[in-house]
Amino acid sequence: MSFLDCVNCPLRIKPLFVPFTDEELRFMRSFKIGEVDVPAGGTVVNEGEQTDHLFTVLQGMGTRSVLLEDGRRQVINFVFPGDFVGLQATLMGEMKHTVRAITPMRLCSFARKRLWEMFRDQPARAYDLTWIAAVEEHFLGENIATLGQRDATERMSWALLRIWRRLQAVGLVRGTTVPLPFRQQDVADALGLSLVHTNKTVARLRRDGLAIWSGGQLTVPDLERLARAAGIENLREVVRPIL
Repeated sequence: MSFLDCVNCPLRIKPLFVPFTDEELRFMRSFKIGEVDVPAGGTVVNEGEQTDHLFTVLQGMGTRSVLLEDGRRQVINFVFPGDFVGLQATLMGEMKHTVRAITPMRLCSFARKRLWEMFRDQPARAYDLTWIAAVEEHFLGENIATLGQRDATERMSWALLRIWRRLQAVGLVRGTTVPLPFRQQDVADALGLSLVHTNKTVARLRRDGLAIWSGGQLTVPDLERLARAAGIENLREVVRPIL
């Protein structure tokens, strides 16, 4: 099966991502072993699973979730193009959460057993991996602060602004609109809100002209107003590495 050469990767040229050096590009071309397609509703990796592969999301979106003791699933985060999947299984022996595809997804695949080769021969790439893990930890910390200190309107405004900015940075914006295929229940879970409260909050944001989430799309007419509603600065996404 043929797959996309890293030279032609549409993501690595986006302004969101740190450019590869020539040496890094050569290494990534040898490090990548293939691509995996996952249909909408399919599972990329399961909680408790040991996987031989690591992945970078090339196309599509998904959720990260954990299984609660009573059998319910709790969404803890979202997965976007450029995100890295599977590192937990490498460092902790198994995945501590499940990654599910919300839309059809295509992922670049890497052999987990070669990760140590990266640390040995490509220290800059290895540092990038550490940076990615640190950003994930920072986002979860920011999310915890959001749950503890912000009301429902601030939480939803914060989440929608963050998602809009991220999708803009990978080239998925059309005017003031980005695709938003997640269910309201997914966002409610991630923000610690009930579905009823989430529905009312989304309706309030729409009524106030701050954000319109409908038909799998999110329109933000004025980013500055939405940022003020969230109680944060309207900052662009921080430039990050991509594997």
